[in-house]
Amino acid sequence: MMRLAALVIFINIVSLSEAQHEPGYCVFYDECGRNPLLNNTLIDPIVPCLNYTRAKLVTGDHYKILKQVCPMFDQGESSTYACCTIKQLGSLEKSLTLSKAVLVRCPSCAYNFAHLHCINTCSPNQSQTVKVTRVMNVTEQNRTREAVLGYQAFIGKTFADTSFQSCKNVRIPATIGGYAIATMCGRYGSKLCTPQRWYDFQGDSSNGLAPLDIDFKIIQEGDTTGLPEGVIPYNGVALMCNETTPTGGDVCSCQDCQESCPSVLPPSPVAGPFTLLGTNGYLVISIILLILLILSFVLYLSVSWWVASQKNKKKGIHRGKGKDKDSDKVTEKIIHPSEVTCAETNSLAAQAYLSSQFRIWGTIMASYPLTVLLLSLIVVAVLSVGLKDIKLTTDPVELWSAPNSRARQEKEFHDTYFDPFYRTNQVILTAPGRKSHIYDSLLFGPQNFSGIMSKELIIELLELQTRIQNIQFWSDDLNRTASLKDVCFAPLNPNNPSLTDCAVNSLPQYFQNSLDHINAKVNMTELGVTKEVDWRDHLIYCLGSPLSFKDITDLGMSCMADYGAPVFPFLAVGGYEDDAFSSAEAFILTFSLNNYARSDPKFKVAMQWEKEFLKIVQEYQKDPKNSFTFAYMAERSLEDEINRTTAEDIPIFMISYAVIFVYIAVALGEHSSWKRLLVDSKFLVGLGGILVVACSVLASMGFYSWIGIPSSLVILQVVPFLVLAVGADNIFIFVLEYQRDVRRPHETREEQIGRVLGNVAPSMLLCSLSESVCFFLGALSTMPAVKSFALYAALAVLMDFALQMTAFVALLSLDARRQDNNRCELLCCIKVSKQRPKKPNKGFLMPFMKKYYAPVLLHRYTRIIVIVVFIFMFCGALFLMMNVKVGLDQELAMPQDSYMLTYFQYLNKYFEVGVPVYFVTKKGFNFTSVEGMNAVCSSVGCDQFSLTQKIQYATNYPERSYVAIPANSWVDDFIDWLNPQSKCCRLYTNGPNVGHFCPANESGLICAKRCLARPDNDTVRPTVAQFNRYLPDFLTNRPDLQCSKGGLGAYDKAVVRDESGEIIASRFMAYHTPLTNSQEFTAALKMARELADKITQGMRLVPGTSPDFEVFPYTITYVFYEQYLTIVNEGLFNISLCLLPTFVVCCLLLGLDLRSGLLNLLTIVMIVVDTVGVMTLWSIDYNAVALINLVTAVGISVEFVSHMTRSFALSTKPTRVERAIEATAKMGSAVFAGVAMTNLPGIIVLAFAKAQLIQIFFFRLNLVITLLGMAHGLIFLPVVLSYFGPGVNKAVLLQFQQEKEKDREKAETNSHTRQVYDNISYEGNEIKQDPYSNTVDESGSKTVGKTDRL
Repeated sequence: MMRLAALVIFINIVSLSEAQHEPGYCVFYDECGRNPLLNNTLIDPIVPCLNYTRAKLVTGDHYKILKQVCPMFDQGESSTYACCTIKQLGSLEKSLTLSKAVLVRCPSCAYNFAHLHCINTCSPNQSQTVKVTRVMNVTEQNRTREAVLGYQAFIGKTFADTSFQSCKNVRIPATIGGYAIATMCGRYGSKLCTPQRWYDFQGDSSNGLAPLDIDFKIIQEGDTTGLPEGVIPYNGVALMCNETTPTGGDVCSCQDCQESCPSVLPPSPVAGPFTLLGTNGYLVISIILLILLILSFVLYLSVSWWVASQKNKKKGIHRGKGKDKDSDKVTEKIIHPSEVTCAETNSLAAQAYLSSQFRIWGTIMASYPLTVLLLSLIVVAVLSVGLKDIKLTTDPVELWSAPNSRARQEKEFHDTYFDPFYRTNQVILTAPGRKSHIYDSLLFGPQNFSGIMSKELIIELLELQTRIQNIQFWSDDLNRTASLKDVCFAPLNPNNPSLTDCAVNSLPQYFQNSLDHINAKVNMTELGVTKEVDWRDHLIYCLGSPLSFKDITDLGMSCMADYGAPVFPFLAVGGYEDDAFSSAEAFILTFSLNNYARSDPKFKVAMQWEKEFLKIVQEYQKDPKNSFTFAYMAERSLEDEINRTTAEDIPIFMISYAVIFVYIAVALGEHSSWKRLLVDSKFLVGLGGILVVACSVLASMGFYSWIGIPSSLVILQVVPFLVLAVGADNIFIFVLEYQRDVRRPHETREEQIGRVLGNVAPSMLLCSLSESVCFFLGALSTMPAVKSFALYAALAVLMDFALQMTAFVALLSLDARRQDNNRCELLCCIKVSKQRPKKPNKGFLMPFMKKYYAPVLLHRYTRIIVIVVFIFMFCGALFLMMNVKVGLDQELAMPQDSYMLTYFQYLNKYFEVGVPVYFVTKKGFNFTSVEGMNAVCSSVGCDQFSLTQKIQYATNYPERSYVAIPANSWVDDFIDWLNPQSKCCRLYTNGPNVGHFCPANESGLICAKRCLARPDNDTVRPTVAQFNRYLPDFLTNRPDLQCSKGGLGAYDKAVVRDESGEIIASRFMAYHTPLTNSQEFTAALKMARELADKITQGMRLVPGTSPDFEVFPYTITYVFYEQYLTIVNEGLFNISLCLLPTFVVCCLLLGLDLRSGLLNLLTIVMIVVDTVGVMTLWSIDYNAVALINLVTAVGISVEFVSHMTRSFALSTKPTRVERAIEATAKMGSAVFAGVAMTNLPGIIVLAFAKAQLIQIFFFRLNLVITLLGMAHGLIFLPVVLSYFGPGVNKAVLLQFQQEKEKDREKAETNSHTRQVYDNISYEGNEIKQDPYSNTVDESGSKTVGKTDRL
């Protein structure tokens, strides 16, 4: 038996060696049956018979089929010879059809590909290009013949290279920018593919597609080394991709052929930073402004000094008492009424009217305290009842994106027609510390495997994945046990998915999640070397060819996931370089769920599943046996973590408010004696003030809840803080003024409280009204969070003022009654014997400021230094403001201990691709017309500037466009699917479904008819009727090996048609580059919109397109980052609206005092500008949260500035410096105690919050606002007023002189009255000096008293 076998082999070798390589001869002919050496192939491995014979003349049907399959051999029916039978042509056509399904979009590539295999199979000169290397007897139908199982094919290098070049850029649109060559080059993929590797794969029978082994020999022209005698390498004409085919096929499109691309100008260079004189332009402008302002100030000082010296020369040495260096001379002669201007009279009248009205009001409130408190409580209670209907907005989309914004409308359009973006649940796993190793593969050579790429870790990952996949829980919404299949994204079986239909992307999917596949191993022989191949060989192959249905190892396993789709390497592994996937440092495990509207019951089911997912992952993380270090997230994680940190930080806010309360209670007390400590304390008054603030906030929230305006966590955190700052200031001003006042003869306690309120209430009204109008105007913002905050804050400030004018006055009246009776606070039944001192209590701050602080601040040289320093600060802040970062990185929304921070770090480090971006078309475009299809597609015959082609051009410059992977295209794949050269679209010709669509996996015996006839130019375009008829079949056709172009999964949800069949929405998916911060996300949005606008303009030129047709880009992040495109203008608009009322109200309430209004406005502007400048220095980004705080800064700045400005404007001191000293001493002390010292303790407590948002935007930013407000209000403003403040109001001075005259006359007749007035001096007696001479501050109570007598 052994001898017989040896004899057979010897005869075969002799016969093979005797075969002559000469023209006109074949080496094999006809089919002998299946290759006995191959099993589990993807197509039947039919092999030819060894037959050294002359080429046969082909005629009749044989000729027609040859002309169709291999047109390059056509020499006319009577002159065409070939080395293949009709059956061979049928098998060849069947094999070519699989390849043409992906290559046909480039006719020259498809032609070259067919050309090569036609030469090997049918060439009449076959013996000159082919050498048989292996034969075997094959028995079929009881007939034994010698079959060819392997041969060498000799190809000229020019033909091989040109053919390869024509095909290497042909794309598969459904694979998101993938190349067809990647599926036809085995382990090398598209990047490492070469002509030799491409042909080697085609001739490798282990790939499941080649029926026998073909050893392609690419021979350099003129090189005969090693060539068998008579062999002539085939070097026919291969077509370049930009050439038409002999059969009439058009040139390939630009997307598939770089040589076909038009000359496209590169994008214009990125605009560099603004420069002047070769350096930063903003720095130059800031320096120039600094120099101009300082020179202007120096000029002002010089002119003032010169004018003053000239006046002194004219008037002699004598210098009037009311004359200062600034030439602001207030003459001491009697003011004649004719000298008083109309504006001054109006100012006095306004102050007198307001003071008298508030005096009357205060007296009434103080007279009936219990009634007032009861009525106030009822009003607050009625408004607060609305809190039962409060709606707390936590959805970030609802908070930061306006309902009518472009991104919001686009999101709603997308979610309406395509369902919301699927929910992502992801785990990124690493194994640090594990060493990499080199694996010497039989097929792929030495390959580096990272430490994480080990069998045991892949199995452990599979176990975790299986555990998550098997999650089950009881769902009240479904009233049954729910699992992953109830909510998962199942692209290939969306209607009734099983667990294996769910889209789970991970590395174990390359093994179909099978432990047996991972453990599989087999011995394999390659080039005479036998080695074991295992999971590593399969993995290397699949990472390079994820679309393969069968690897090239003897394992013969598929690379496709168990749910039927490919898993692209960038979705399974991360942390690699240059596509060296086996060196990846991380595994990526992703579960995709369908997204649902919040009103849909399945939304809660998805949320429950994600909760169970997080529970399992967190338990796994705590397990000491797990081998991974990893990060994870669920779709619900962001919202969960924000809500968690908010709840955890509530105690911090409570402590902050408690600290403020303790300070107010202690600071309001008089503390004249230890014996009267409990009598003179103001603990209950402080508590009452806090309750007034709380009630105003509750009333505001209740009112807006009544009318259906939702609240937010930002409102709960910021509005009480803001109102407390404003309210505490007013409380201090009111209480301190009352403590410094002396009750007049025959004046009741209630009348005194009314008079004191008349003194200070106009100033309180000025600030509260300015702030409230400011916030109401801020409600014009388009951002929902800013709008609702502004509304809540505006009403809360108004309510706070109203309650201070009512409830707090009543509380102070009750406390004054207790104090007058010497009763202890909290222990009202206990009296003390020590009487209240008759001398008014000035406290510590006012004497200190009057005696030390104000004189030093307003010294001649100090004032100059202050102005220069603040000018420098302002100019420096202007420069810094131009460099502030715009955006809010999502990491900042997380607490410092959040697992999401680790996830973001892993995401930025290991993910190699960005978020998907859809280019969405709206209604109004005719896709069914030839022009319409050409304006969208990117294959043969399409416009060079079509929708998909423009996206392709953008990917050439990813650093500018932020688009990394070109868009898939249902139009392209639909056209390819219809192409009769593939077997995708056929019709039943037998059976009950005759005339209906027949899937590619059905036998050709019952589906013999193609949907479309083959066009002469190979450019397939269906008619309108064909388009509408076959599109639904395409969208529901599941892709498989026989037809990879089926649209189910990739496109079934990408096309939306109305009842008439018109396409009203469609989308084309591309991918962004990896985006790591808000600046990149914002830039990506901007560039995507620019690209979409260009696409829109081009498509509107297509005949029949509606003029309002639009293409827009959409991804889930755009709705969050759109605000940063306009937030700078939005901020300028909002802050300008807030500044306007501060100027207008100040001018009106001061009697059209424009100068005071302008100085007020200037100081607030400087505070805001300096705040933004410090934001740059302290790494506080500018965003919607910062904008809310900046709007708040305007309100708080009003408190620092307006009281002081009003006090200065109403003072009757002779010089500006003296008036500034008086205003600083009296009002500055109250502002410092009421605003600065109230805010600072509470702000410092916020530094201990866990939430980074609170630490940055509430602690840091509010600290900056408070410190800068204090610096400008108590340092800069007094100095500016001393230089540029308004002159003395002559109407007030006239009134003061008239009052003095009356007092003098009364003094001559009534010594008692004179004594009383003498006691009211600037030092403390209120009866001696007119109230206006002391400013209309809290201390301006004297002013009100004088005004009342007018």
